[in-house]
Amino acid sequence: MRERMASLIQPPVEAFGKRAVILDGTLGAGGHTEYFLTTFPDAMVVGLDRDEHSLAAARKRLAPFGDRFLGLYCRFDQFEGPLADAASREVAPAAAAVAHGFAGALFDLGVSSMQLDQVERGFAYRVDAPLDMRMDDSSGITAADILNTYSHGELARILKNYGDERFAGKIASAIVREREKEPFSTSGRLVELLYATIPAASRRSGGHPAKRTFQALRVEVNRELEAIENVIPKVLEHLAPGGRAVFMSYQSLEDKIVKREFREATTSKTPPGLPMDLPEYAAKFRLITRGAEKATEAEIAENPRSAPVRVRAIEAIGDQSEN
Repeated sequence: MRERMASLIQPPVEAFGKRAVILDGTLGAGGHTEYFLTTFPDAMVVGLDRDEHSLAAARKRLAPFGDRFLGLYCRFDQFEGPLADAASREVAPAAAAVAHGFAGALFDLGVSSMQLDQVERGFAYRVDAPLDMRMDDSSGITAADILNTYSHGELARILKNYGDERFAGKIASAIVREREKEPFSTSGRLVELLYATIPAASRRSGGHPAKRTFQALRVEVNRELEAIENVIPKVLEHLAPGGRAVFMSYQSLEDKIVKREFREATTSKTPPGLPMDLPEYAAKFRLITRGAEKATEAEIAENPRSAPVRVRAIEAIGDQSEN
């Protein structure tokens, strides 16, 4: 959906001209950033990634764009410190972003295609691999750590809340029972357990039986929902007047957070009962998308992974000439 993402941020990016900086909060392989730098030849991009492997590959891919691109190694809700540091060193994209704000921002949430395709990372349930699932594999707990140390109640909670798994309690019981025989280390054994635990009727109608459990583990390992909740107000604060932020969500929990935060940002805080909005309480943002946009049939045919996407965009109210 690169073309649609570009069209959503196009008005402010083109209006800001050489002052335009786009924040790619989920750099991944660099596909969106490459498209933005090609489509908007005057713009710069700051790309964020917590995965050192992805960041190194993206920097190599984007090297032809020279100093128009800056890649920062950080979790996307922790970008302010690295951005300020780069700006203090007068790195062009960071300095412009700090001085003028972001003209556009994109967050393509969830695991990246690059990470899914790296078998050794353990994100994919169709291949036996170490149960890792860390987006930043240099630190933090792994999926195996969760399976082997969380209590029955904690396991059931994350499976239910993050995976919407109907059989969360039953699966948690099976995990606790099986880890007493031998700790979990690879995805193949977990998939076998899920096949044995989830009733046959549900396996036939509910998609791959491991899908929801793997999603829940990944979200818990990487604290994904916490990061989304943290980053939205920070990104909105750093948008330039007229700047736009776009979020692409692939699961309902992500989309609910984005929808809630956008609703809060676009609601007037004028005390009830007054006949008109008071300027100091007026909403500082407005919605660009009506509800959540979905991928077209053509886009899904080209990239089946786009099928569940929900896109929401918001704009900072203000005169672009202010910056």
